[in-house]
Amino acid sequence: MTRNRTGDAAVASPAARPAGGNYRWTICALLFFATTVNYLDRQVLSLLAPSLSKEFGWSNTDYANIAAAFQFIYAIALLFAGRVVDRLGTKTAYVLAIVIWSAGAIAHAYSIELGNGLKSLLGLAVPASVLGFIIARTILAIGEAGNFPAAIRATAEYFPKSERSFATGIFNSGANIGAILAPLTVPVIAAIWGWQAAFVWIGAVGFLWVVFWAVLFDEPARQRRLSRAELEYIRSDDAGSAPVAATGPAPSWRTLLGLRQTWAFIVGKFMTDGVWWFFLFWLPKYLTDKYGMATSDLVLPLAVLYSMTMVGSIGGGALPSRFMRRGSAPYDSRMKAMLLIAFFPLVVLLAQPLGHLGYWVPVILIGVGASAHQAWSANVLTITSDLFPRHCVASVVGIGGLAGGIGGVLVTKIGGMLFDYYGAQGQIQTGYMIMFTFCALAYLAAWGIMKVLVPTQDMVRLPEELAHA
Repeated sequence: MTRNRTGDAAVASPAARPAGGNYRWTICALLFFATTVNYLDRQVLSLLAPSLSKEFGWSNTDYANIAAAFQFIYAIALLFAGRVVDRLGTKTAYVLAIVIWSAGAIAHAYSIELGNGLKSLLGLAVPASVLGFIIARTILAIGEAGNFPAAIRATAEYFPKSERSFATGIFNSGANIGAILAPLTVPVIAAIWGWQAAFVWIGAVGFLWVVFWAVLFDEPARQRRLSRAELEYIRSDDAGSAPVAATGPAPSWRTLLGLRQTWAFIVGKFMTDGVWWFFLFWLPKYLTDKYGMATSDLVLPLAVLYSMTMVGSIGGGALPSRFMRRGSAPYDSRMKAMLLIAFFPLVVLLAQPLGHLGYWVPVILIGVGASAHQAWSANVLTITSDLFPRHCVASVVGIGGLAGGIGGVLVTKIGGMLFDYYGAQGQIQTGYMIMFTFCALAYLAAWGIMKVLVPTQDMVRLPEELAHA
């Protein structure tokens, strides 16, 4: 057990190892695969966007509206998903989430039918293809909103604070695996069986995961596969805290929004989530616009880029433990790590000026920025479990997720408008330069505001009903 600067017991030493097993890493593996499926499902559309845009005559604004609809619904759903997870418990809520999002992923294959049906019913002037994809994205967004609140709560339940950002980095790297697998599988499936089959086959994978989750996950206190020694290790940083029930009422949003800790997390998500959304939704179109690359040409560059982001996710998650071993409190350690991470996205500023050297230059530079985002994300998500008790972690993640989703919507919509405006003038690269500049500077700005809101862990103060929950 290490001690923070105040001399109080802080967290179990990262060097300590439980004598009775490592079942918690099985849970981490389940979270990793769920996140892989989560991002695989949402990435299908962005890979098929160039061909679907041609088939249905979409403009950049049409595509931005489809993408923004997902982000907007996802953001709203996140707010409620956190409450649902805290109310139903991790196991039940996760099953509900992945069943809904898998059904939504499959629904993309029937977007034209959905669009025509709703258009006839309501008499809307929106093109049927755009309307249908928005409906499917809405279902997908509602389900996918449950992934991160449930995964962060599961991590808080199964890991001591000294390991949480590392575990988060591992499961969060599933997003990168999903982004790698998508260009390796989606174009092939679409080329052989059609674009509808890509949505159906990829969407069906989530139902397989549900079986493993139902068998292998339970609350730690009731988990028969978890030894007493490992359970004690997981709870080793809970000294002075009462046990937290698996389900039950979470603090009100009003209570949580009255805390500086909540607003620090909100800022960290709002200002940076849009960067990841931008890379996820617009990178294939950027490579197509600038270098004339076909969908099949995107496979290797995207696979390399998202392989890079795995390094950031896992390495960034492990970085705070170095500071904890030197005696820093968890939040302070994570903020030190996040400051270092925030400088790496600055290389994205060079993507446009050096882009004439070939497409690999922006791919590598944007890969560094995307890798830094995943390192940042592993830490900013874990901050919630550093500053809040387990029974309200998912609710705080949901609030921050809403903020991040709104940020993502703004970035996507602004990007679409900039690209259409400058594209009409034959200067679309100017639009990309503006967006890359934002992506490069967002993390340093977010870190500065977070540091002002919650300078150190020593200054954290929670209301009585939370502090002793």
